[in-house]
Amino acid sequence: MAMTSELSAKLEAYQKRAADNAENVVFKVFPQKALIDSSSDTSSPFNLAHASTSTDTTVYPDPSKGQRQDSKKRKVADGDAKASAKTTENAHYAELIHANKHIIKVHERIKNECEELARTCDEVSIWVNLTMPNGDNFGVAVQEEALAELNRCQQSAINLRDAVRQHHLSRAKICSKLIKYPNVEDYSLALKEHDEKTMYSARANLFDLRNIYAVMTNIFQKNIAKIRAPKGNNSEGLY
Repeated sequence: MAMTSELSAKLEAYQKRAADNAENVVFKVFPQKALIDSSSDTSSPFNLAHASTSTDTTVYPDPSKGQRQDSKKRKVADGDAKASAKTTENAHYAELIHANKHIIKVHERIKNECEELARTCDEVSIWVNLTMPNGDNFGVAVQEEALAELNRCQQSAINLRDAVRQHHLSRAKICSKLIKYPNVEDYSLALKEHDEKTMYSARANLFDLRNIYAVMTNIFQKNIAKIRAPKGNNSEGLY
C-alpha cells in the first residue's frame, strides 16, 4: 500500500516547514540567544545589586483576624457561642511572610528562557531526524551526535526550570521557622542569605543558558553541510 499523492504532498510540505523552522533556529535564534546577558546593566533584574535589598522578613498578622474576632463577638452577644465553636472561625490562622517579588520576576524570565530552549531544540531535533537517510546507518554519525547534544540541552533546560520549585520549597521552610520563632534573628538573616544565594544562582543559570546557545550555534554552523546532506558527507565525526 502506498500513500496517496495528496497525503504525500502534505508530508513534503511539512518536512519543508520543519527544515525552514530549524534553519531559522540555527542561524537566527541560537546566535541571538548566545548574546543574552544584561546582568551588568543596573536596570536588569539579574543585576546583583538587587540581591541584598529585595527580601522582606516582616511577619505580617493574618489580615482577616480582626474580622473573625468581630464575628465571634457578635455571635456571643446573640447567644450563639456553642454553634460558633463548631465552625472554622476558631481555627488557628498562621501569620504571613510575603514571597520575594523580585525573585519571582527573575524566575519568570528563567522559566521563559528554559521553555524556549526546550522548544527550539525540539524543532531542530525533528529536522535532523528527517534528514537521516533511509536504510543502513552509513553517514548518520553527525546526525546522531547532534541529536545527543540537543537532548542534553533539553535536559539542562528542564533542570534549570526545576530550580524555581526548589527555591520556593527551601524558602517556605525558613519562613515557617521565622513565623514560629519571630524573635530569633538568625531566621531573618537566613531568609536574606537564601534570597541572595538565589539571585546569584539565577544569574549563573542565565549564563548557563547563554553558553548552551553559544555551543549549539558553533556545533550546527560548523556541521551544517553534513546535517543537510548526510550521505557520503560524513566520513568524519562532529567538529
